[in-house]
Amino acid sequence: MNCAIALTAGLVLLASPVDGQAVDDPQAKPPIHREAPDDPYLPRPSAVREAPPPPKLPLAGGLSLPVQVNVDALGNNIHGDAANEPSIAVDPTAPNRITIGWRQFDTVKSNFRQAGWGYSHDGGRTWTFPGVLEPGVFRSDPVLDVDADGNFYYYSLTIVDGQFLCDLYISTDAGVSWIGPVAAWGGDKAWMAVDRTGGIGQGNIYCAWSVFAGCCGNDTFIRSTDGGMTFPTPSLIPFTPIFGSLVVGPGGELYVSGVAPFNFGIFLVAKSTTVQDPLIPISFELTTAIDLGGFLVLGAGPNPGGLLGQAWVAVDHSTGPTRGHVYLLASVNPPGPDPMDVMFARSTDGGLTWSAPIRVNDDPTDNGAWQWFGTMSVAPTGRIDVVFNDTRNSGADNISELFYSFSADGGKTWSANDAMSPPFDSHIGWPNQNKLGDYYHMVSDRVGANLAYAATFNGEQDVYFLRIGEYDCNDNGIADSDDIADQTSGDCNENTIPDECEIAAGTLADKDRNGIPDKCEPAKCSADLDEDGIVGILDLLALLAAWGPNPDHPADFNRDGAVSILDLLALLANWGPCP
Repeated sequence: MNCAIALTAGLVLLASPVDGQAVDDPQAKPPIHREAPDDPYLPRPSAVREAPPPPKLPLAGGLSLPVQVNVDALGNNIHGDAANEPSIAVDPTAPNRITIGWRQFDTVKSNFRQAGWGYSHDGGRTWTFPGVLEPGVFRSDPVLDVDADGNFYYYSLTIVDGQFLCDLYISTDAGVSWIGPVAAWGGDKAWMAVDRTGGIGQGNIYCAWSVFAGCCGNDTFIRSTDGGMTFPTPSLIPFTPIFGSLVVGPGGELYVSGVAPFNFGIFLVAKSTTVQDPLIPISFELTTAIDLGGFLVLGAGPNPGGLLGQAWVAVDHSTGPTRGHVYLLASVNPPGPDPMDVMFARSTDGGLTWSAPIRVNDDPTDNGAWQWFGTMSVAPTGRIDVVFNDTRNSGADNISELFYSFSADGGKTWSANDAMSPPFDSHIGWPNQNKLGDYYHMVSDRVGANLAYAATFNGEQDVYFLRIGEYDCNDNGIADSDDIADQTSGDCNENTIPDECEIAAGTLADKDRNGIPDKCEPAKCSADLDEDGIVGILDLLALLAAWGPNPDHPADFNRDGAVSILDLLALLANWGPCP
């Protein structure tokens, strides 16, 4: 079934669902969704009681526990603040380096929000929360991405003299510090994508925002071709899709998703194959309308002051038969009594035509459950990962659990939905603003996925990181635990993280670049196995004689239970007379 329509300039898009309702009115007013400051800035009180770390939370399937991101220097929850609407980026050169940005409320007594951020250099196991990009400056709608060289970008909404604008910040040290702000036009509900395809558009930064609250009328798209240093005048995206995301395809083509400004039941995907070329004027040659079996919702049920989720577009970058397939997903209100489902559609011809919508959640259609904040990402292998909040087990609009499903066949079929978190109440912890933000954000890899989400496990709104599946910090498609068990990777400090990942992330030094952390290398004379005062051929022969599984042998310098190539390299690095 073909549920797509290639739009022409003469098509009129009407009927806007506002505040959870569908409105069939050509004169419908723009949806009220503007991130404007209502309260004054109130700094966090100087004497804040810090709560102990949250208890360990039982999760289904033995998956990783969520790790709170907005924590103090000891890893404890900061009592009395709020954090929501997170965005995540993972360094492709060192996947252990992850950065998350969010809307930071220093106190729930004011809905004045700032641009909070945290970084992890151990794959999300622990987090550092330095604070906000600019203390006392109103910021919202954070979105993060990263380029092929590991430079992170943070795109953030602010208001200057009543004008909605966005700024860009750049981090060249894995999220520890930021350069900026760089003026980057913008407006409400912006999104960003960075080209990492290796083609002519490598390093290009693309941003789009809502037509209703921005700098430049109907011109809602910008491109930077110099690493975010400058952004020329904004351009038009035909039919101005709003409340969606951007993605770069494997050939450097760009897709922008959203809904029609006056009809939230018409999902749009605009495509440009030429935007990657800095010598060609910006244009979009195709905009397609897609039926997702319902309409996007603003202000209802579990999230009465915000979106129930945005439109997600993703592209398959795998080398298999689904390479280049384009996917669209959103939480929508379908016809009938069911308030919300997560719906998916795919295009196998570059966004020209689309499949009929497919329901991802597998609960009964008559249970009144909300599947909201549907979020999608695609792994380099082609696996499609989806998470969403779900009220199916509570029967209450405000009590949700995080659920997960995946597809291994390009979205034709989906795995049974798995609960990934305990229940939480989305109606508590409001910082004088009755919403949990507008979105979550996820980045997939070959083995699993990295999720940034908001929940209220502490009785207040906080941002969490969840590793879905095993860790794969060296991006070889094999779980880190298997790499260590097979002795493909060393783990000389026995912290379950392969040594090469910690070296790449900068958490362990390797000054001689031999692949063995300096702290785990033998001292000069500990490599002198025959104790003749020289690390030489006799020591090398002794090491080779002990080759293989050999726990507690003196030649097992990195203490991984085996004498292997890593120990050989360590011995060679100490060759010569002892001091």
